[in-house]
Amino acid sequence: MMIVAVPQIDDIPPAERFAAWRALCELTSIPMELRSDHEHDFRANVRGGVNIGEVMLTYTSVPSLRNERTAAHIRRSDPELYHLRLTLRGESDVCHGDAETTVGARQFMLTSTSTPYLAVCERGRVDGMTVTLHPSLLPFPPAELQLLLGRRLSGRSGIGAMLADFLTRLATESDAYGPADAPRLGTVAVDLLNALLAHELDTGAEARAENRLTPESRRRTLRLRIQEFVRQNLDRPGLTPASIAAAHHISLRYLYRLFEEQGHTVSAWIRAQRLERCRRDLADPALGETPIHVIAARWGFSHAADFSRAFRSAYGVPPRDFRHRALAANR
Repeated sequence: MMIVAVPQIDDIPPAERFAAWRALCELTSIPMELRSDHEHDFRANVRGGVNIGEVMLTYTSVPSLRNERTAAHIRRSDPELYHLRLTLRGESDVCHGDAETTVGARQFMLTSTSTPYLAVCERGRVDGMTVTLHPSLLPFPPAELQLLLGRRLSGRSGIGAMLADFLTRLATESDAYGPADAPRLGTVAVDLLNALLAHELDTGAEARAENRLTPESRRRTLRLRIQEFVRQNLDRPGLTPASIAAAHHISLRYLYRLFEEQGHTVSAWIRAQRLERCRRDLADPALGETPIHVIAARWGFSHAADFSRAFRSAYGVPPRDFRHRALAANR
């Protein structure tokens, strides 16, 4: 599967390796300035590039290194490519576009050869993989991709974890694939990459839209989100104001205030929703043989007597009488 497009430097003596690395960069269409505290003992490794379909993978392992691509470098040569960098070990400080951040293990960063770039690795060895691809493989407007340049993208959970695992296995199990596998693997890599970028763009759009809301609209949106969360979790015994606040990264006091604005407490609103679910089930002919205490327990009422009192207080009749009338009306 592997087609080596970048000369190997592993066999060059470490004292000569930095000069070779710099010369290699000068020969590419992506010139940049390189500096290192280990120029006289540059124990770096590179494997790549590996062509899989329409993308290329490169693996690097470097000691301290400073990569800088300036506007002058871009004017000299710009192949107009995107790079998705996955850090496997160590961390780098990166300034790219309008963003400055630190990228650590199992984190991605999207960069463009058309935008100035500075990456500094000075806290130990950094290992990583880079996916190089043409803009035509990314079905997003350039203005949207610009929003992601230089920002950390997680490879530790969700779609990012799937992509990170896929790329890591490609690097460690390359002997298991043949030439005919390359286009298919490339397609998988691009699909996962685009899924990750789409997810990040969607998440960013939601955050930007929320930031444009007035404080009153933002509170209303959060309250609606919390209420939907509660409805989806009414059957959980552990659903409490504290767990709801924690799930939405707000304080318990702020949660209470959101509901007080509507004239009720959090606990009272949860209880009303649970009672309504019980009322619905008691009126359902399909559940006519299900004991009342089982229905009550299903929606968070562990004590039958407490449930009966709460139901009668809410609806004016005991749950047994309500069920009898509701089922008789449906016959």
